[in-house]
Amino acid sequence: MLRENQRRFKFDWLTIILFLLLVSFGYLNILSASHVGEVTSYFDTSQPFGKHLIFIGLTLVLIVLILSFEAKFYERFASIIYIVAILALIGLFVFGKDVNGARSWYGIGSMTIQPSEFAKFATALAVAKYISDLQTNMQTLKDQLRVAGIIFFPALLILLQNDAGSTIVYLAFFFVFYREGLQQIYLVVALSLIILAVLALKFGILATATVALAVLVTRYFLRKKKRASILQYLAVLVVCVGFSYGVKLFYEHVLKPHQQNRISLWLRLEKDPAKLERMKKEEAYNLIQSEQAISSGGWTGKGFLQGTRTTGKFVPEQHTDYIFSTVGEEWGFLGSSLVVLLFVMLIIRVLYLAESQKSQFSRVYGYGVASILFVHFTINTGMVMGLIPTVGIPLPFFSYGGSGLWGFTILLFIFVKLDSNKINEW
Repeated sequence: MLRENQRRFKFDWLTIILFLLLVSFGYLNILSASHVGEVTSYFDTSQPFGKHLIFIGLTLVLIVLILSFEAKFYERFASIIYIVAILALIGLFVFGKDVNGARSWYGIGSMTIQPSEFAKFATALAVAKYISDLQTNMQTLKDQLRVAGIIFFPALLILLQNDAGSTIVYLAFFFVFYREGLQQIYLVVALSLIILAVLALKFGILATATVALAVLVTRYFLRKKKRASILQYLAVLVVCVGFSYGVKLFYEHVLKPHQQNRISLWLRLEKDPAKLERMKKEEAYNLIQSEQAISSGGWTGKGFLQGTRTTGKFVPEQHTDYIFSTVGEEWGFLGSSLVVLLFVMLIIRVLYLAESQKSQFSRVYGYGVASILFVHFTINTGMVMGLIPTVGIPLPFFSYGGSGLWGFTILLFIFVKLDSNKINEW
């Protein structure tokens, strides 16, 4: 009996400690970014920090519930969990509530629930289930298309609800595919298309075609073995030019004005000084204030609850997607580095544990967890510092909101449970 109880609590405590540190530090920054006047009570539910404390309390209950299920439960019912998540996303088109222009929420009394936050772990389970059931190495086109369908179906539903930020996160699964045997050519092509898109927008189609031609000519003369025909190289060049032209059309005729402005500001496309200033005031106000808040923190920061730009509410809704700017102002470069280090440690730890799993299901799911956390962390911090265009996605375990906190917690602690099952197999 004693031996059985010891097994029950054989979880990876380093992962759990990193999670608790991130959630705790996140709450302190939410408190700083959302309080008005003097903080008289940490349980003031009229303030975001008071509500978030309730979310954290419910999160602890959720963790106990997740860990109480047998590890095999998540593999056995992965498909059902995925179907429920899909139905929840579809239901938004009928029963959803519009928040900031996105129909991504269910209104339940005074609370709102965002199904897309839960669809991420459901999709990770479904992908792991499919790959492990077929014992596939992602080499056949049929398997690649089927797994892509599992991923892109919820992503498409979320995109149709006008939540482009959450849609981008689903690209994280391509890191999982690469680990499971997807040919390297896919990553090369994806990276090349991204570079072509940036070049087309920044320098125009002619410049992009010139660069593509130079690369293809260089490759043709350097490659001596299995050299493709000139016609094949010309076909690739035509595809590059066609893709670049499509990117321009998509940017000019499909993207909404505010999305165009965000990309334009990022790539410095606007030449008219008057229009540029107007765009900065309208589209880049949050970003500019965020950058100023971070830069004003210096090495050690201004101190907890002492950030003038944070307490002065210069960054609108700072406790949500722009929470990292609070870290930069009040905790400085050292505090920001600590947050980055905690995230890096958590992601590396999950990858390490994923590689040590005995079942393919657990390994694939672990890589899904690490990839989703990595993409969220990279995009959010890059956005706040102006390194990438503004994309509305939260910082895991930091940004305010019950749906996000619970979604990431479920995502992580299902893997903690799966890993404990590996440990318990003595």
